[in-house]
Amino acid sequence: MHVFAGCLFKDRGGDGAKELMRIRSGRMHVLQLDVTSESEVQNAVLYVKSHLPSDQIGLWGIINNAGISAFGEVEWSSIDLYKHVAEVNLWGAIRCTKAFLPLLRRSKGRVVNMASGWTRMIAPSRSVYAITKYAIGGFSECLRYEMKRWGVKVSIIEPGNYIAGTNIFTKSSVKQIGDGMWEKMTDEVKEDYGRDLFDRRVKEMENYCNKGMKDLTPVLEAYEDALLSRHPLVRYQPMCSRWAIRSFIFTHFPAVVADYLYVYG
Repeated sequence: MHVFAGCLFKDRGGDGAKELMRIRSGRMHVLQLDVTSESEVQNAVLYVKSHLPSDQIGLWGIINNAGISAFGEVEWSSIDLYKHVAEVNLWGAIRCTKAFLPLLRRSKGRVVNMASGWTRMIAPSRSVYAITKYAIGGFSECLRYEMKRWGVKVSIIEPGNYIAGTNIFTKSSVKQIGDGMWEKMTDEVKEDYGRDLFDRRVKEMENYCNKGMKDLTPVLEAYEDALLSRHPLVRYQPMCSRWAIRSFIFTHFPAVVADYLYVYG
């Protein structure tokens, strides 16, 4: 099996790309890939086409894993911030999927998209991130129906809190986002919400950075099953029991119950 790993910082000596290149296998290909760049995505397609084994008619699978995050209540978050996160989490995944679909259709392969447990439940200050993951879920469902005739299977990964294992947020990045957000807020919004509430939300996010699962094995196993199982699931939810119970309550109980237990209570 040949693996084509797209890395954002491959050309800039990123640690992840270096680690993959140390594998030193002829079947491991490390590519420069910024999913927000149409030219880099098209270059990746050309590379994959030219390096597929001669007896392979297409690409077996694609995992759309690139993602960034942000936080902040709706009135605190600029339209530019919403667009920035969506450009990676949503449009990047769609751009890559569309580019590789012809190769995937030929092999009757797999599309695996990273969503989030936040598509099953939500909390204040997470709309910038959550809307991209809700959208990925909708995109994946539509694509799953459309690809049925081609024999391509589409799976969605909805993990719980793995922030401690991925470092998608760190205390320094939370502070940087918070400082920039406060700077761009209008005087009216600053006055209405107050600095105390704002600082409290930032502190909550800083504390959040220390929580969650560090072991990424459940997510990796979900990826593996989605790619290699004869009958992959439509949705995988690798999450701890606390998140699984919370997800169940949000999706099966009246909203007033979930709101009381996890938001307002």
